[in-house]
Amino acid sequence: MQSPQSRWVTPLIWRLLLRFASVAIPLLCRLRVTGDVPDAMRGGPLVLAGNHIGNYDPPAHVAACARRRIAPRMMATGGLFRAPLFGWMMRASGHIPVHRGRADVGDAVAQATEALRHGSVVFIYPEGRIGLDPAMWPERPKTGLARMALATGAPVVPVAVWGTHEVIAYHGAGAMARTAFTALFRRPVVRVHFGEPVDLSDLRIGDVGAAQRASDRIMDAITEALAPLREHELRLPRHVDHTRPLSTARVRRPARRP
Repeated sequence: MQSPQSRWVTPLIWRLLLRFASVAIPLLCRLRVTGDVPDAMRGGPLVLAGNHIGNYDPPAHVAACARRRIAPRMMATGGLFRAPLFGWMMRASGHIPVHRGRADVGDAVAQATEALRHGSVVFIYPEGRIGLDPAMWPERPKTGLARMALATGAPVVPVAVWGTHEVIAYHGAGAMARTAFTALFRRPVVRVHFGEPVDLSDLRIGDVGAAQRASDRIMDAITEALAPLREHELRLPRHVDHTRPLSTARVRRPARRP
């Protein structure tokens, strides 16, 4: 338990950006947010775990959190933190960089764990990338999220998203700009759902296989929260993004997958 003086306080710039996001991000889509986070968990420590299907996932998740009056610290690719102006806003807002491909990539889990110990809400994509599963179901996760949750006792809430893949293309500056521009007129429906907290109470950090079992439960919970959002597209998505490569290398077959 942290003292009140040591608890992390949401920076003013991030509070302002969240208000802006709640208005600006739905300009490219019709955002539908369902579910919520229990009041007792809302102020943190809390882990929000989302599936990752497209480049518009972070904006959609941020706007959904803003609607639910949650100010998460986002774990995001390190390149964003090096961008002019935007990188400064990311750092000033207290977000956590993940430097993929670098020797210090593991520092992100340590930073996020410390953030949870100081009462933060941390948002993470357990898959570690935009998924390439041909059916667009969650892929096999990395265990960093589970280790963070088990080490701190922070509850985990799944936050599923669907429809963001129709807003911005996966790859290519031209394709991404074109789809974003046409989204102003198409305004595809983007659904975000806050699911039920994942029960990890029987697992202990350090026990053999605990992190993997926790990871599997979390991904099953995300899959369960996702299924109703794509109830008419359970086998394959209707929208096909031809810039998105497909891979079965990390496909998983969870017990709750429809």
